[in-house]
Amino acid sequence: MRTPYYLIDEKKLHENLRVLADVKEQAGCKILLAQKAYSAYKTYPLIRRYLDGSAASGLFEARLGHEEMGGETHVFSPAYREEEFAQILRYADHIVFNSCAQLIKFAPAAKAAGKSVGLRVNPECSTQEGRAIYDPCAPRSRLGVTAARFDPAVLPLLDGIHMHTLCEQNADALAVTVQALEEKFGGILGKTKWLNLGGGHHITRADYDRELLVRTVRSLTERYGVQVYLEPGEAVVLDAGYFVTSVVDIVSNGIDIAVLDCSAACHMPDVLEMPYRPPLEGAGEPGEKAHTYRLAGGSCLAGDVIGNYSFDRPLHEGDELVFGDMALYTMVKTNTFNGMPLPSIALRREDGTVELLRSFGYEDFKNRL
Repeated sequence: MRTPYYLIDEKKLHENLRVLADVKEQAGCKILLAQKAYSAYKTYPLIRRYLDGSAASGLFEARLGHEEMGGETHVFSPAYREEEFAQILRYADHIVFNSCAQLIKFAPAAKAAGKSVGLRVNPECSTQEGRAIYDPCAPRSRLGVTAARFDPAVLPLLDGIHMHTLCEQNADALAVTVQALEEKFGGILGKTKWLNLGGGHHITRADYDRELLVRTVRSLTERYGVQVYLEPGEAVVLDAGYFVTSVVDIVSNGIDIAVLDCSAACHMPDVLEMPYRPPLEGAGEPGEKAHTYRLAGGSCLAGDVIGNYSFDRPLHEGDELVFGDMALYTMVKTNTFNGMPLPSIALRREDGTVELLRSFGYEDFKNRL
């Protein structure tokens, strides 16, 4: 298959789903796929065997989840556009608002359509270190209503409360945040039907404390009588995808630089936004192995750099490199800056066969403009 391309690993995806199903059973909660992290809908038939539905960030994701996943469709948006809201009502079962003003404006129509209405709250409890771009509890955050801004007049309209504060974190961060949630909004929880704890839970990671998660969820259910939801994205596809790319040229300027046929900016933007250094099969830290290279993308952006890696042997034009953990926040974030082609998407079935799910060409670039 011509590089670059994403390769989804069905076997690992299946393993993650079994872990999530076990958590569901033990905790008595429901789990949704957060489509903002992963929306490869041709794998939804497998996912819906284990999860309860999908979580969306707007109209298009809500429609995709409704049509391709089934089950429950939840949607949250920082602000709903009036001209789109009637369409959202066609697809979403649970609609979560980001402000009391929007809830008052749209909840009557949602209720009349038989939808469940929620409000996102901000417990003002930051558990992340140095990643303000991913911290909904950072100072002056626009996401979620703080206790000081909560209007008790909306209580008759509320069916549930939504909270999303985590990013790639363990259950200890959730436990701390739940305590803050109860301190600020405990009086509301007992008057609602459900509580959505959002995403950012790395449930399928090897060192994740699933017992603490189960205890935390069961405790909330027992004390408040609410149905608890979790909506992980990364945990569903953690380590279940690869990104295969090839070396196009080697240049040198203080360090040997391998220019690849992909782009961090176009194909793995979280590498620059987080930032982070993605795992690479057969490679080590700079200087760990005999030959160190800076791996760079093919766009004109000077900072289109994936990172520095070392190898046992020199790299050559045409060598294929395989980055790991590339199912999440990649395919959903790709772009065609510089006219860079979009990578193909393939699926490796559990029997080892590889199926091409989608390929892209010039028309996909042109038709976006």
